[in-house]
Amino acid sequence: MEILHSYIKATNTHNFDEVNKILHPNAVYFFSDRNSTNHEEIKSYFENAWSVVKDENYEAQEVHWLFKGSNSATCTYTYFFEGYINEKYAQGYGRATNIFVKESDEWLLIHEHLSPLPQ
Repeated sequence: MEILHSYIKATNTHNFDEVNKILHPNAVYFFSDRNSTNHEEIKSYFENAWSVVKDENYEAQEVHWLFKGSNSATCTYTYFFEGYINEKYAQGYGRATNIFVKESDEWLLIHEHLSPLPQ
């Protein structure tokens, strides 16, 4: 679905205002080290990540749409990131679940869950 592509594209702008355009007002994120339950917490997490991983490129790979309905859609994927941490190239993978809802003919992200890949 195009909404996931739009979300990844917004993330790669490294500008939270672009990401925020896609977030539902009640969006909740589960990161591996904390939960963010409002836009200010989500913004803080994104901006911190962008400050740690310079020139980050973020991708969704192996996307599986578990459900696509008229008003909601859920997907899982392997996330990949690359960039520079302390001026050294770094990359990593993990797993993600995203839930999108459609309100007023607009798709918005209401939940994201990121975690490391299992050992």
